[in-house]
Amino acid sequence: TPGNEGAVLVATGNGPEGVAKAVQFLVQSEDRQIGTSQAILVEKLEEVPTPASRDWPDYLPVEPTFKLSDLKTPYNQPIEDITVRGSDSPPITIDFRALPDDKFEGDNYMNLIYSYGPQINPKTSVVEVKLDGIALIGKKLTSIDGGTRESLRVALPSDNITPYSKIQVDFRLDARERRSCSKVTDQQLWGTLHSDTNFELQRTSVAKVPDLGLLKTGFPFAAPQDLSNTVIVLPKDPSSSVLMTLLQFTNRLGRLSKAESIQLSVYTKDSLPTEERSDHHLVGIGPQDKFPFPEIFSSGGFELKDFLTRQRSDSQIQTWSDHDGVIKEIISPWNKERVLLALSAQTDKGLEKVQDLLNQDPLFSQIKGDTVLISANSENPNIYQQNSYNMEFFKPKRQRQMEKPELTQQIFNFIIRSWLLLAPAIVAATLLSYGVIQFYLQKMARDRN
Repeated sequence: TPGNEGAVLVATGNGPEGVAKAVQFLVQSEDRQIGTSQAILVEKLEEVPTPASRDWPDYLPVEPTFKLSDLKTPYNQPIEDITVRGSDSPPITIDFRALPDDKFEGDNYMNLIYSYGPQINPKTSVVEVKLDGIALIGKKLTSIDGGTRESLRVALPSDNITPYSKIQVDFRLDARERRSCSKVTDQQLWGTLHSDTNFELQRTSVAKVPDLGLLKTGFPFAAPQDLSNTVIVLPKDPSSSVLMTLLQFTNRLGRLSKAESIQLSVYTKDSLPTEERSDHHLVGIGPQDKFPFPEIFSSGGFELKDFLTRQRSDSQIQTWSDHDGVIKEIISPWNKERVLLALSAQTDKGLEKVQDLLNQDPLFSQIKGDTVLISANSENPNIYQQNSYNMEFFKPKRQRQMEKPELTQQIFNFIIRSWLLLAPAIVAATLLSYGVIQFYLQKMARDRN
């Protein structure tokens, strides 16, 4: 920049394909590592395969059984044995984040493997396991000589495991001897959580949409994590407010996903391929009068219409001014297994409110239902003060289940859902068989006569 106040990164090319290749180089972590000097000419890039839709690095593995070492630390390293010391040691906290569409069924267990040192007081020393701060089980540490690789089987409540869950293993250690001044001699006290602690989980993949609460994890747009199943569509001539909303939304998706590459596609309304409209999750951005998917404002629930008009169910009003931002999600009209998300408003000021919601964690963490309205309490709200905004949430009247069960689970689900039809079918088949048998018996009797 002029005056050498800051660096400017320029990604360009001789055409759209060249620009796309330059940007792709920047978002592919392995390729970016080989870059050096002030200028780079990108000639060829290795294509990074798309990860599985349920391969989310910061969440639980999809296998039914896995070890603690299969989970990662915040530094993306496998969890190893963890030791805490002293009588006031903090609990060992492990992120235990279920996938957004995980539905836990049956019995789920944690098989805790732990050790502890000698010189404990067996009457008052325990190991305790908590889920999100709620105690699940505790066990006395009974050996004054210490314990090596002891085990504890912990039942995990199916309804309480969420994408935000944490498991805490708390060693409450008390020394067997005390000093005369009543201070605990606790430097020799220790407890270890072993990395071969393992989990047994029974779950299926089920999510009910529309549900903006799932968007807090990026779902379903971040499945797979390279965003290759998502398309963003803008008006033919996007304004600066539309482009800023686009940047805020992609920034939010980037913070919610983790992949070796990014395959997110962005089109204007007139350039959107028909096959991508049908096969992908869609995100439309723009004011009501130029919104690329007007179908979302005639789908029921809360709707924006012309001339600053609002409608919800059979109620309709016209406002003097409307600077509220709107986020709304529906089932895609072109594919019942996909969703359509609208980031819209009647005015550019309304789009600015959507940008603030996407940018600020305290606001974004509140979204729920299928529609969010956000407004400001003043002309120039303080984006760092949560009470500067008002938010309203509308619940969907109908939701659809998005399922990806295994083949055996699909067969089981089909039988369960069809049991009302099975009974009449069995009766009909029995009567038909009885009629056929009677016919042949009567025919055989006539032949004998």
